[in-house]
Amino acid sequence: MHCKITLQYDGTEFLGWQVQPQGPTIQGALEDALAKLFGVRTRVTAAGRTDAGVHALGQVASFHCPKLIALEDLQRALNALTPAAIAVTEVAAVADDFDPRRHARRRTYCYRLWRPRWRSPFWHRYAWHVWAPIDLDRMQTAAALLVGEHDFSSFQAADCDAVNPVRRVFRSEFEASAEQLVYTIEATAFLRHMVRNIIGTLIEAGTGERSVEQVRVLLALRDRRHAGPTAPAHGLCLLRVDYDFGRED
Repeated sequence: MHCKITLQYDGTEFLGWQVQPQGPTIQGALEDALAKLFGVRTRVTAAGRTDAGVHALGQVASFHCPKLIALEDLQRALNALTPAAIAVTEVAAVADDFDPRRHARRRTYCYRLWRPRWRSPFWHRYAWHVWAPIDLDRMQTAAALLVGEHDFSSFQAADCDAVNPVRRVFRSEFEASAEQLVYTIEATAFLRHMVRNIIGTLIEAGTGERSVEQVRVLLALRDRRHAGPTAPAHGLCLLRVDYDFGRED
């Protein structure tokens, strides 16, 4: 039986999704749990390999169950055998050829900015504290320039191994509350550090360090050296992954 799981996690104490010898990872925790449950190692594949410190509310992963088990029992076991920072919210049986990465059609991330001058004891793990004066209208205008199909080379990490830097963005916008700015971006897929590099650039547009027109030019330059700094990982969260057969929560 091939299984698809939807999961949430607080990435603070993990070195990202992918298994690493240096410390704990989300993939490693899930594979350890499955090994305890079934007695054999089982590889878990995700829709996206989130970096160290990045969170998720709707990550999707899949694996092959070496033994038959009721789906509700599998979900209960995974939640019992993984750390408290990980929660499996849904388990479903899927076709053997289901690949959560290749078959995904859209991915949605959000990035949170904490705006008051004082830090938050509740949000400090999930939002970047930026209290300098920001022009939200400028940031919103600059963010809208990213919608459409573009070469995002200017926003990819230096070690990004993507063959094609072209991505289609369906949504790129900010929402404001009394204490936070939340940036949401939805696209076919993302380059390594793409969202964090976009945020670093949009912050510069908001503070006046960079004009909105410079953001437009930056897309055409296709050169990471001209973009803003990489925003901290802890403000980033994978919200959802969508497939042709339905939206995943």
